[in-house]
Amino acid sequence: MLSIIQAAGWPIWPLIACSVIGLALIIERFLSLKTDRVAPPQLVEEAIMASRHGVPPPQVVQQLAENSVLGELLASGFRHLQNHPDATEDELRSGLESAGRLAAAKLQKYLGAIATIASAAPLIGLLGTVIGMIEIFGSQAGPGGLTPGGGNPEQLAHGISIALYNTAFGLMVAIPALIFWRYFRARVDAYLLQMEVGAERFAHHLLTLRR
Repeated sequence: MLSIIQAAGWPIWPLIACSVIGLALIIERFLSLKTDRVAPPQLVEEAIMASRHGVPPPQVVQQLAENSVLGELLASGFRHLQNHPDATEDELRSGLESAGRLAAAKLQKYLGAIATIASAAPLIGLLGTVIGMIEIFGSQAGPGGLTPGGGNPEQLAHGISIALYNTAFGLMVAIPALIFWRYFRARVDAYLLQMEVGAERFAHHLLTLRR
Protein backbone atom coordinates (compact mmCIF):
# COMPACT_ATOMS: atom_id res chain seq x y z
CA MET A 1 0.00 0.00 0.00
CA LEU A 2 2.82 2.38 0.86
CA SER A 3 4.48 1.68 -2.48
CA ILE A 4 1.23 2.59 -4.27
CA ILE A 5 0.99 5.86 -2.34
CA GLN A 6 4.59 6.67 -3.21
CA ALA A 7 3.97 5.86 -6.87
CA ALA A 8 0.82 8.00 -6.95
CA GLY A 9 2.64 11.08 -5.71
CA TRP A 10 1.36 13.89 -3.50
CA PRO A 11 -2.06 14.25 -5.25
CA ILE A 12 -3.14 10.98 -3.61
CA TRP A 13 -3.17 12.54 -0.13
CA PRO A 14 -6.29 14.69 -0.64
CA LEU A 15 -8.03 11.59 -1.96
CA ILE A 16 -6.97 9.59 1.10
CA ALA A 17 -8.35 12.38 3.31
CA CYS A 18 -11.64 12.31 1.35
CA SER A 19 -11.87 8.53 1.72
CA VAL A 20 -11.31 8.66 5.49
CA ILE A 21 -13.80 11.49 6.02
CA GLY A 22 -16.34 9.86 3.71
CA LEU A 23 -16.07 6.51 5.49
CA ALA A 24 -16.53 8.19 8.89
CA LEU A 25 -19.61 10.08 7.67
CA ILE A 26 -21.13 6.96 6.12
CA ILE A 27 -20.68 4.99 9.35
CA GLU A 28 -22.18 7.87 11.35
CA ARG A 29 -25.22 8.06 9.07
CA PHE A 30 -25.73 4.30 9.25
CA LEU A 31 -25.84 4.50 13.04
CA SER A 32 -27.97 7.65 13.17
CA LEU A 33 -30.53 6.57 10.57
CA LYS A 34 -31.51 3.33 12.27
CA THR A 35 -35.28 2.89 12.47
CA ASP A 36 -35.28 2.74 16.27
CA ARG A 37 -33.46 6.07 16.46
CA VAL A 38 -35.58 7.87 13.88
CA ALA A 39 -39.14 6.57 13.71
CA PRO A 40 -39.87 3.48 15.82
CA PRO A 41 -42.92 1.53 14.66
CA GLN A 42 -46.12 2.19 16.60
CA LEU A 43 -44.64 5.24 18.39
CA VAL A 44 -47.43 7.53 17.23
CA GLU A 45 -50.03 4.99 18.36
CA GLU A 46 -48.31 4.65 21.75
CA ALA A 47 -48.15 8.42 22.21
CA ILE A 48 -51.84 8.74 21.39
CA MET A 49 -52.78 5.96 23.79
CA ALA A 50 -50.64 7.48 26.56
CA SER A 51 -52.43 10.81 26.18
CA ARG A 52 -56.00 9.66 25.58
CA HIS A 53 -57.07 11.24 28.90
CA GLY A 54 -55.02 14.41 28.54
CA VAL A 55 -51.51 15.72 27.99
CA PRO A 56 -49.04 13.46 29.85
CA PRO A 57 -46.81 14.88 32.61
CA PRO A 58 -43.53 16.62 31.67
CA GLN A 59 -41.45 13.58 32.66
CA VAL A 60 -43.29 11.39 30.16
CA VAL A 61 -42.99 14.07 27.48
CA GLN A 62 -39.23 14.30 28.11
CA GLN A 63 -38.87 10.53 27.79
CA LEU A 64 -40.76 10.71 24.52
CA ALA A 65 -38.44 13.45 23.24
CA GLU A 66 -35.38 11.34 24.08
CA ASN A 67 -36.82 8.27 22.37
CA SER A 68 -36.15 9.21 18.74
CA VAL A 69 -36.39 11.96 16.14
CA LEU A 70 -40.09 11.24 15.72
CA GLY A 71 -40.41 11.29 19.51
CA GLU A 72 -38.97 14.82 19.55
CA LEU A 73 -41.58 15.86 16.99
CA LEU A 74 -44.46 14.42 19.03
CA ALA A 75 -43.08 15.85 22.28
CA SER A 76 -42.98 19.30 20.71
CA GLY A 77 -46.72 19.00 20.04
CA PHE A 78 -47.40 18.11 23.68
CA ARG A 79 -45.23 20.98 24.92
CA HIS A 80 -46.91 23.46 22.62
CA LEU A 81 -50.30 22.38 23.94
CA GLN A 82 -49.05 22.57 27.52
CA ASN A 83 -47.71 26.09 27.05
CA HIS A 84 -50.65 27.29 24.96
CA PRO A 85 -53.82 25.45 26.02
CA ASP A 86 -55.97 27.75 23.90
CA ALA A 87 -53.87 27.43 20.76
CA THR A 88 -55.77 27.42 17.49
CA GLU A 89 -55.55 24.61 14.96
CA ASP A 90 -53.27 26.69 12.75
CA GLU A 91 -50.95 27.41 15.67
CA LEU A 92 -50.72 23.73 16.59
CA ARG A 93 -49.98 22.74 13.01
CA SER A 94 -47.44 25.54 12.68
CA GLY A 95 -45.64 24.30 15.79
CA LEU A 96 -45.52 20.76 14.43
CA GLU A 97 -44.29 22.00 11.06
CA SER A 98 -41.45 23.92 12.72
CA ALA A 99 -40.46 20.82 14.68
CA GLY A 100 -40.72 18.81 11.47
CA ARG A 101 -38.27 21.13 9.71
CA LEU A 102 -35.79 20.70 12.55
CA ALA A 103 -36.23 16.92 12.35
CA ALA A 104 -35.64 17.00 8.58
CA ALA A 105 -32.44 19.00 9.08
CA LYS A 106 -31.24 16.45 11.64
CA LEU A 107 -31.91 13.54 9.27
CA GLN A 108 -30.17 15.28 6.36
CA LYS A 109 -27.08 16.09 8.43
CA TYR A 110 -23.79 15.30 6.65
CA LEU A 111 -25.53 14.20 3.44
CA GLY A 112 -24.25 17.36 1.76
CA ALA A 113 -20.71 16.50 2.82
CA ILE A 114 -21.01 12.98 1.37
CA ALA A 115 -22.36 14.43 -1.88
CA THR A 116 -19.46 16.89 -1.99
CA ILE A 117 -16.94 14.06 -1.61
CA ALA A 118 -18.69 12.12 -4.38
CA SER A 119 -18.40 15.17 -6.66
CA ALA A 120 -14.93 16.32 -5.66
CA ALA A 121 -13.07 12.99 -5.65
CA PRO A 122 -13.13 12.50 -9.47
CA LEU A 123 -11.96 16.11 -9.93
CA ILE A 124 -9.08 15.56 -7.50
CA GLY A 125 -8.25 12.36 -9.40
CA LEU A 126 -8.34 14.35 -12.64
CA LEU A 127 -5.95 16.86 -11.12
CA GLY A 128 -3.58 13.99 -10.35
CA THR A 129 -3.95 12.79 -13.93
CA VAL A 130 -3.02 16.22 -15.28
CA ILE A 131 -0.01 16.39 -12.97
CA GLY A 132 1.01 12.93 -14.17
CA MET A 133 0.72 14.06 -17.80
CA ILE A 134 2.94 17.04 -17.02
CA GLU A 135 5.50 14.60 -15.58
CA ILE A 136 5.26 12.48 -18.72
CA PHE A 137 5.86 15.43 -21.04
CA GLY A 138 8.64 16.66 -18.79
CA SER A 139 10.36 13.29 -19.03
CA GLN A 140 10.59 13.68 -22.80
CA ALA A 141 12.18 17.10 -22.68
CA GLY A 142 15.84 17.24 -23.62
CA PRO A 143 18.20 20.19 -23.78
CA GLY A 144 16.61 21.35 -27.02
CA GLY A 145 12.97 20.61 -26.17
CA LEU A 146 11.02 17.42 -26.79
CA THR A 147 13.27 14.67 -28.08
CA PRO A 148 11.66 11.40 -29.27
CA GLY A 149 14.42 9.09 -28.20
CA GLY A 150 16.07 10.76 -25.28
CA GLY A 151 14.03 11.15 -22.16
CA ASN A 152 14.07 10.16 -18.56
CA PRO A 153 12.52 6.67 -18.25
CA GLU A 154 12.15 6.94 -14.49
CA GLN A 155 10.33 10.26 -14.73
CA LEU A 156 8.16 8.84 -17.52
CA ALA A 157 7.20 5.82 -15.38
CA HIS A 158 6.53 8.06 -12.39
CA GLY A 159 4.29 10.33 -14.46
CA ILE A 160 2.30 7.36 -15.73
CA SER A 161 1.91 6.05 -12.18
CA ILE A 162 0.66 9.41 -10.93
CA ALA A 163 -1.87 9.68 -13.75
CA LEU A 164 -3.28 6.16 -13.49
CA TYR A 165 -3.29 5.75 -9.70
CA ASN A 166 -4.97 9.09 -9.06
CA THR A 167 -7.61 8.47 -11.71
CA ALA A 168 -8.41 5.04 -10.31
CA PHE A 169 -8.37 6.13 -6.66
CA GLY A 170 -10.57 9.14 -7.40
CA LEU A 171 -13.19 6.85 -8.89
CA MET A 172 -12.81 4.36 -6.03
CA VAL A 173 -13.66 7.12 -3.56
CA ALA A 174 -16.40 8.78 -5.61
CA ILE A 175 -18.44 5.73 -6.63
CA PRO A 176 -19.15 4.37 -3.11
CA ALA A 177 -19.78 7.90 -1.82
CA LEU A 178 -22.34 8.49 -4.58
CA ILE A 179 -24.04 5.14 -3.94
CA PHE A 180 -24.33 5.74 -0.20
CA TRP A 181 -25.47 9.32 -0.70
CA ARG A 182 -28.35 8.14 -2.90
CA TYR A 183 -29.15 5.36 -0.43
CA PHE A 184 -29.26 7.75 2.52
CA ARG A 185 -31.32 10.28 0.56
CA ALA A 186 -33.91 7.62 -0.26
CA ARG A 187 -33.94 6.47 3.37
CA VAL A 188 -34.38 10.01 4.68
CA ASP A 189 -37.18 10.70 2.20
CA ALA A 190 -38.99 7.56 3.37
CA TYR A 191 -38.59 8.61 7.02
CA LEU A 192 -39.84 12.12 6.29
CA LEU A 193 -42.92 10.77 4.56
CA GLN A 194 -43.62 8.45 7.49
CA MET A 195 -43.15 11.30 9.96
CA GLU A 196 -45.38 13.62 7.95
CA VAL A 197 -48.20 11.09 7.98
CA GLY A 198 -47.71 10.44 11.69
CA ALA A 199 -47.62 14.17 12.49
CA GLU A 200 -50.87 14.74 10.61
CA ARG A 201 -52.58 12.04 12.63
CA PHE A 202 -51.06 13.36 15.84
CA ALA A 203 -52.27 16.89 15.05
CA HIS A 204 -55.86 15.62 14.93
CA HIS A 205 -55.32 13.97 18.31
CA LEU A 206 -53.96 17.21 19.82
CA LEU A 207 -57.06 19.04 18.62
CA THR A 208 -59.27 16.56 20.45
CA LEU A 209 -57.23 17.13 23.64
CA ARG A 210 -57.62 20.88 23.28
CA ARG A 211 -61.37 20.60 23.09
